[in-house]
Amino acid sequence: MLKSYQEKSFSNKISHGFFTRLGGVSSCPYAGLNCGIGSNDDANKVSDNRELVATNIGIKSENLLSLYQIHSARVVNVNEPWGERPKGDAFVTDKAGLALGILTADCAPVLFYGSKDGGSPVIGAAHAGWGGALSGVLENTLTAMEELGALNIKACIGPCISKSSYEVDLAFMGRFIDENKESQGFFVSASRTGHVMFDLSGYCTWRLSRAGFENISSLDIDTYKNEDEFFSYRRATHKGEKDYGRQISVICIKP
Repeated sequence: MLKSYQEKSFSNKISHGFFTRLGGVSSCPYAGLNCGIGSNDDANKVSDNRELVATNIGIKSENLLSLYQIHSARVVNVNEPWGERPKGDAFVTDKAGLALGILTADCAPVLFYGSKDGGSPVIGAAHAGWGGALSGVLENTLTAMEELGALNIKACIGPCISKSSYEVDLAFMGRFIDENKESQGFFVSASRTGHVMFDLSGYCTWRLSRAGFENISSLDIDTYKNEDEFFSYRRATHKGEKDYGRQISVICIKP
């Protein structure tokens, strides 16, 4: 049985979920709901897993869309299903029945909901790894939604690696401080010399706030420590595993 987390403040005009790895048909190391098209899992099993998610959301499987994620700030405007995935790390739409699916395994999935003057929904979804967050993918998603007429936008940051699990070196931190000195507040000392711990979720919240956006929530769930429910790139690397699954976070305007 599939398990997902929801943001309660989102409208009942949409379906959404931050899906865990529970359920699905994949076997180790991808057990069970691996939706990662780019993983080395059996492609038929990934397809079956994605169909389970589509059924859960209430759409046709061909309408569950994913991007070719490249850790960028690029946002795609979606009007219809596609065959080949476009490159980018966020997408937006005001079309019903199209599900925006973000794949993660430690990066932060961020789902957005807003509505036009007449009340019709506008949605967005972003893949906020450190590179995308640093280069502005979240702000660009807000802008793209506003260009579709979205007002009163809400955002929810889903399960991602937490500060207590995300050790980085000083050169990594330097990239953020070069962009804005206030970023230093999202790094704290690590036990290992020359390293610090990075608060990705907090940084994403701050980037949205810095853009003048205030309606932000966070699930505050650590993908690294919660192995039973979530895939984690960093955990798989530390364990010497050759590959890892990807969970999916989805949002859709109800048909």
